[in-house]
Amino acid sequence: MPVEITWLGHASIMVEGADVRVYVDPWKLKGDLPSADIILVTHDHYDHYSEGDIKRIKAESTVVICSSKKPYVDEVMLPGDRMVIKGVHVEAVPAYNVDKDFHPRGNNWVGYVVELEGMRIYHAGDTDRIPEMKGLDVDVAILPVGGTYTMDADDAIAAINDIGPRHVVPIHFGDIVGSRADAERLLKVKTADIHILDPGEKVKIDS
Repeated sequence: MPVEITWLGHASIMVEGADVRVYVDPWKLKGDLPSADIILVTHDHYDHYSEGDIKRIKAESTVVICSSKKPYVDEVMLPGDRMVIKGVHVEAVPAYNVDKDFHPRGNNWVGYVVELEGMRIYHAGDTDRIPEMKGLDVDVAILPVGGTYTMDADDAIAAINDIGPRHVVPIHFGDIVGSRADAERLLKVKTADIHILDPGEKVKIDS
């Protein structure tokens, strides 16, 4: 079965399989969106952990995961933690800055690897290119490209070479920092399919 990945703007992503819907870092949500089965929050900066946006897509049965205990959060996951939630394998992986102080390694903030429909999908969170990326075995990498608070496009290209995914979706541009031109710099990569989306646009990826 294919997986559909919708970019909702900034770092917000919706991933849909046949029977489950996963949101990552919902923020500034627009339009009539379906409720979540799982909500994954990488860290508690306002543009990633948004109580209002979580409430908007949270159903009674929704499971909310974050790297710190906050309102609406059901479970805390730290780097290295693994869980099976509603049949979905979720792994929390490190996300941090190496040459700036916005996302210190000591905060234990995370990205996530989600296994859905036989595919492993990596949402990097707010991070620079870090050594831990070389150990990932993923089909899809969702990577920030905006710079300033995360890696920029050049480092994202180097991270793609480290990770070796089949598909890449650039995020963390077009709001606060970064532009579509940053995302388009990834098109020079020839080892993966680069999917540059507009907010609300989706891509269907087959296993």
